[in-house]
Amino acid sequence: MYFENKTVWITGASSGIGEALAYEFARQGANLVLSGRNMEALQRVAQGCAGAKVFIQPLDLSVHGDLPGITKTVLEKTGGVDVLVNNAGLSQRSLAKDTTFEVDKKLVQVNLLGTIALSKAILPHFLGKKAGHYIVITSLMGKFGAPMRSGYAAAKHGLHGFFDALRAELWQENVKVTLICPGFVQTNISVNALTGEGVSQGTMDAATSKGMRPEVLARKILNVARQGREEACFGGKEVLGVYLKRFFPRLLSKIIRKAKVT
Repeated sequence: MYFENKTVWITGASSGIGEALAYEFARQGANLVLSGRNMEALQRVAQGCAGAKVFIQPLDLSVHGDLPGITKTVLEKTGGVDVLVNNAGLSQRSLAKDTTFEVDKKLVQVNLLGTIALSKAILPHFLGKKAGHYIVITSLMGKFGAPMRSGYAAAKHGLHGFFDALRAELWQENVKVTLICPGFVQTNISVNALTGEGVSQGTMDAATSKGMRPEVLARKILNVARQGREEACFGGKEVLGVYLKRFFPRLLSKIIRKAKVT
């Protein structure tokens, strides 16, 4: 029970992967901090974490200036955090030519800058106790790009750059970084994805509806985190894109042009 009695802070915990992670961490004996924008949904998830000590802390990753104060509150209320799971984020379903720059900015503000801001806010705490673990839910779009994901892929690629560098800086401080790159997962990510004008798509993609179940992914995430792995990719045949990008990039380019990405 590697996570037993450890305090795990999960962002985007009100649904989807974050919710599944909350239940799995609770099952493995962790204490939880659940964060997101929907207080009612967070309370519902907290009730499902039977036997776990749960603290609910609402936050909005796009409001960067609030994150240091929120982090201070969480640390005071819990006595310390052992694991930060950076899970919250927004996806996209629009061609670059149809996407306003404001949408691109929002995707970067939430997915990249919000995650960086929260991670840096808790960094002094991890350094002070010479222990900590960042688990970052990125995406296969952090490894290669696809149509209708330009701003999203840019933000996810940025997460890989930042956390790879952070890992290299912190290895002597006993602070770990694990990057998780899922493909299609059965969540509402496509329903809530932003279109070119910034409104939610409102529909479930066929590929998403056939993806991995979030509870299955959650178990896999805890397994690789427990092993201390630096990065792991999960999904169906879409994971092959990672290897094609590395060894046969021109072939991937030809395939991705015609791929069904919604």
